[in-house]
Amino acid sequence: MNAGEKRRTPWIVGVSGASGTPYAAAVLRGLIEAGESVDLVVSRAARLTLLDETGISFRDAHWQDDLGRWLAAGADGRPDTFGPGAYAEAAGDVRYWAAGDLAAGPSSGSYPARGMLIVPASTACVAGVALGLSKDLLQRAASVTLKERRPLVVSVRETPLNGQTLRHLVTLDDAGANVVPASPAFYAGATHIQDLVDFVAGRVLDAAGVPHTLYRRWKGGLGGARAAES
Repeated sequence: MNAGEKRRTPWIVGVSGASGTPYAAAVLRGLIEAGESVDLVVSRAARLTLLDETGISFRDAHWQDDLGRWLAAGADGRPDTFGPGAYAEAAGDVRYWAAGDLAAGPSSGSYPARGMLIVPASTACVAGVALGLSKDLLQRAASVTLKERRPLVVSVRETPLNGQTLRHLVTLDDAGANVVPASPAFYAGATHIQDLVDFVAGRVLDAAGVPHTLYRRWKGGLGGARAAES
């Protein structure tokens, strides 16, 4: 690296197999729009969920095209919610790593990264990270993030939660992770399903300290969202 060259320090985004791929898309759009570098890891189970929820296949050899289609689609299933071709070439500094590649950059603590966001996080993913199983790159990168004392945000998407999963979440909290359940709020004046998705994505980015304008913030006055709409 040249003396004047800026070192690339990405956010690692892990997408596990829980329902909620629109949450992941919203987080990715937020990071790209904030000018952040992104390293993306999509688990095998997440590919099935993405196909089921959006009809989009995520393929290693065509990940840029598939990511562009995913980011352009809204939570309502429309393929062009954010404009046809808006993310046709996965705009921004995005690098993709296959989930089975345990020799990938994010598998090592010496690989520079700002931290990691897991969205959505399935209960199986939560358990794997809490127990340090490192069965795939997603879990390994999360373990590395914790051991290097970097920010780890885990957006768990499951209901109901049993005692075992709750104990795993407490373990992650004790280890320094920030647990952000995928729980939409309504005080921001949601009028569309995408507003609820963006609220959760915004809270994930808040936990990571990434600036965004995904939702209307609470300002201390009752009825603020309704007043803003009138």
